[in-house]
Amino acid sequence: RAARRGRRVVLLEKNRKAGVKILMSGGTRCNLTQATDRRGIADAFGKQGRFLHSPLAALGPDEVVELFAAEGVATKVESTGKVFPVSNRALDVQRAMLRMLEKTGAELRLDEPVTAIAPPSGAAGSGGAGGRFLITTSRGQYAARSVVITSGGQSYPGCGTTGDGYAWSKRLGHRIVPPRPALAPMLSPAGWLQKLRGVTLPDAGMALGVAGGKPVDRGRGSLLLTHFGVSGPLAMNLSHVVTARPDAERWEAVCDFTPGVEEEALHRRLGGESEDAARPVGAVAETLAPRRLAESLLALAETPPERRVAELSKRQRRRVVDAFKRCRVPITGTQGFKKAEVTAGGVDLRDVDSRTMQSRRTPGLFFAGEVLDLDGPIGGYNFQAAFSTGWLAGENA
Repeated sequence: RAARRGRRVVLLEKNRKAGVKILMSGGTRCNLTQATDRRGIADAFGKQGRFLHSPLAALGPDEVVELFAAEGVATKVESTGKVFPVSNRALDVQRAMLRMLEKTGAELRLDEPVTAIAPPSGAAGSGGAGGRFLITTSRGQYAARSVVITSGGQSYPGCGTTGDGYAWSKRLGHRIVPPRPALAPMLSPAGWLQKLRGVTLPDAGMALGVAGGKPVDRGRGSLLLTHFGVSGPLAMNLSHVVTARPDAERWEAVCDFTPGVEEEALHRRLGGESEDAARPVGAVAETLAPRRLAESLLALAETPPERRVAELSKRQRRRVVDAFKRCRVPITGTQGFKKAEVTAGGVDLRDVDSRTMQSRRTPGLFFAGEVLDLDGPIGGYNFQAAFSTGWLAGENA
């Protein structure tokens, strides 16, 4: 965006290849944005969403789709509202962005990590060249009137995102909200769960809190059971509860594996007067959940699958209903930054003018993307926030 305005732009890329995270995002399909309006994107970020009003006004989700369409990347909207390339190839997104960059005349320099940023002389911690910032890299130095930090967070450090931008920003006078993993798979020691690797529930409910206490947060969505615990959008969206309190012990997820079936309806179906009365309870359970999960839940309820529904005692029926509607899963933590899709925390939003993305502390310094204390749910929201803040920074840098 800055280059389109006629600014001379040099993009310093730490990796040997540009857009490494783009290539792996969305299961290598790249979920570009969410099929909603500007308000829908902002609302998904909660209190942080207020910061996004100006960036989204500059570039909303519809404009992102149009940008990529102009580069030959047609998109589609899936049932979850996620927007993907029709090709299902993140590579097409990365190549489109490289074409955009080339057309603007911006210069991309690969395999050149930044090691330090000094502000213009006269500023706190200065060391720059006159009225310019001095950027030191592994290969040399650059002087620039404006600097935009878009170095990302700490999630998936193998992609090069190792939190470098936090140190630069702190030296330039900014407060840093302690980074922590967000959208991370959660760990559980439950042996029965570990045997269900690969079982996916398109629709499940979950309430997360300290065992014995009130839920801190709850949600509904797709859930993936794994050999280490729980993953998928539902678990990952709630993982922030755990990472926000690393000192807390005995986390517990209470899972509803049949959120589309009311509890009373389930009681009636498992009652002796129901049309399923003559059927084995195992056969009924398999209509409510994937077979392997249904078998495990009946085992937890200490109910033989071959027992007929009409033979269930009230106590057994209650145990089966509890297993399907209120299954308690102990949680010991998350997989951390290594597998987190997003970093929570970062450059304090109070230090950045959301109308321009310019620092309130160091004129000429701008921020965009995940280096900021912005984190939204799964579904293209975080990509949209990065695109919007980047576009607005480019308009003003």
